[in-house]
Amino acid sequence: MNDRRLLLFGIPSLSLIITLLTASDHQTWTVPLFFIDWGISFYFTAFLWLGNRTLWNWLLGRLPHVDQTKRRLWSLAALSVVGTSVATVLLRLPLHWLLPQYFGLDFESQVSGTFFNLFPTLAVLTLYETVYFFRQWEQNVRRAEQLQSAGVQSQLEALQSQLDPHFLFNTLNTLSALIEPGNKPAQEFVEQLADVYRYVLLTRDKATVSLAEELAFIDTYLALQKVRFRDNLRVTTSVAPAALTARVAPLSVQLLVENALKHNVASRQFPLELRLLADGTTSYFTVENTLRPRTAGLAPGTGMGLANVRHRYELLQAPQPVTVSTDDGWFRVQLPLLTE
Repeated sequence: MNDRRLLLFGIPSLSLIITLLTASDHQTWTVPLFFIDWGISFYFTAFLWLGNRTLWNWLLGRLPHVDQTKRRLWSLAALSVVGTSVATVLLRLPLHWLLPQYFGLDFESQVSGTFFNLFPTLAVLTLYETVYFFRQWEQNVRRAEQLQSAGVQSQLEALQSQLDPHFLFNTLNTLSALIEPGNKPAQEFVEQLADVYRYVLLTRDKATVSLAEELAFIDTYLALQKVRFRDNLRVTTSVAPAALTARVAPLSVQLLVENALKHNVASRQFPLELRLLADGTTSYFTVENTLRPRTAGLAPGTGMGLANVRHRYELLQAPQPVTVSTDDGWFRVQLPLLTE
């Protein structure tokens, strides 16, 4: 946390407040005595502020998550008491040599000084926690807004249509009813297409879905594509049961599969191999395909879809980033598996 301005104004202000609050200790208070008291107060305030700030930053780096807040606060309370006690004793040593009548080294004086210093320490640490809380709240609000925007954009890219999904879904159901009962392949195709739009409708307001849900949708989506590509598309799915409960961004796997079909050759001579993998030993779900870019037909990809997926996982605070690699003729994208 950038707190330079807080340090520049906070330390002098707090030391001045402490000086004014302890003014009743003096029967007479001259200008030189005022600046001496303020200098001593500044001396204690600066060292204790910076020391406890360092302690707070250290704990925040090790216990940064929301579910660790209680543990961090208890650790902060315990360590700040110990740190302030030790610092008070050490800071009083040079003052004892200069002003022994005011800064004794007896046990009672040390306890009294430590107890007094705990109050500004508590105030400083409360200030840091409050500022951190409100900044996290502001970031979470902004992240939620960005995630919602990215989700809408992803749905638009997946649909590739300006028509209302409800209209398309209802129209497909009507079309299925109009197909002759004997034409079973046509009925299955329309029903699968309706299932695709049903999934889009159900997940458009969700930040994440289970991997099992996304893969069930992918099975339906690939069944539609197999009607077009037939044996030119070969799909291998190998997912450990333990990974099925993990979460992914909805339609993120579909976009990767769609990109593989859109930008690579899939012919009888060069069938497109597509693999969907999650072995349970890593925290990634992998989509990989043989890399054989089309030389004609579609315009080259802009990379916007993949950039959108990366951005969505950043907003979801994924533990690892989305990774993209090319190796031995394979194009590979790894999506980090998320928790609930």
